[in-house]
Amino acid sequence: MKNVLIASTALIATASVAAADVKFSGYGRFGIGYLEDRSGDVDNFTTNAAGEVVRDGSADVDTDNTILISRFRLNIDGTAETDGGVEFQARVRLQADENDDNGEQNEAGLNGARFSVIYGGLRVDAGNVAGSFDNLDDYFGTEPGLEEFLGQYSGVDYDFLEYSSTGSGANAVFFRYTVADFNFSASYDQRTVALNGNAKDADRWDVSTSYTFNNITASLAYGRTDLADGGDESLALFTLGAELGDFYGTLLVAKDDVSDADKDGTAYGFSVAYNLGAATTLQLVYGDGSEDGDTRNVGVGAIYDLGGGATLRGGVGQVKEGQADSRIQADFGAQFNF
Repeated sequence: MKNVLIASTALIATASVAAADVKFSGYGRFGIGYLEDRSGDVDNFTTNAAGEVVRDGSADVDTDNTILISRFRLNIDGTAETDGGVEFQARVRLQADENDDNGEQNEAGLNGARFSVIYGGLRVDAGNVAGSFDNLDDYFGTEPGLEEFLGQYSGVDYDFLEYSSTGSGANAVFFRYTVADFNFSASYDQRTVALNGNAKDADRWDVSTSYTFNNITASLAYGRTDLADGGDESLALFTLGAELGDFYGTLLVAKDDVSDADKDGTAYGFSVAYNLGAATTLQLVYGDGSEDGDTRNVGVGAIYDLGGGATLRGGVGQVKEGQADSRIQADFGAQFNF
């Protein structure tokens, strides 16, 4: 009987594996990154009474301007489809990056899981999800650099719901419905915080709608977060994207309503990508905001297609955070998809 049970268990396990649809995908990238006046936390050493040099926590100091940059990303997707055509999905991601403050490696880790149900034009995600803002491609536009360090959205200061590649992420829900050229989405993140030891709701939600006509997509989005003190923060956003032959361009205008008065204002930006030929793409981006605390990005980039999913990428630009001095940032390296 024991042998029969063992054999039966093995058969069931084997059948489950054979029926499962598990896919692996991702990319690797590595190269050189430069940031003017780079600083960050590093190991701090002190000399004790015996004259020995010992590690004593960390300190924020100037670090090397030029570092080795890298990322490995592996998506693990499991899917199953019912006889009625309903698709169930689950995704986790394994990612390893460098620490861009000090040039050392970060710890690699597995992120929080995302679960999805898809039927026709309806999609519902639960768990570690991306919200409505994070699902708008034209919000990001084209992002120059191997690390995509420049963006038209640099003046946006609202903290919206994002998919986390390296952490557990929010335990939230995202909904999207697509019919013809119309798209509607919404997300809800139910959160609780404490104020003076008392529970307070800190819910976060957002909605968006998009319409595509003649290769042009217009999107409107709005989101709000409840704060522990009874107030709230919000973001209203308009994006416009166009794909016209070898040209891709986006425009972004947003209104921040955040607690920091130095960042509470209008954000704006644009991005452009142009394919010179079968192998080379040029990029241009600009992003800024109306308030003193907003971040400005301006720069250019290029992508050269090596074939087989491999590219050479690089960018150079100016980054200015609030009233701080502007800094030059640049990178160059290779990326390969698998």
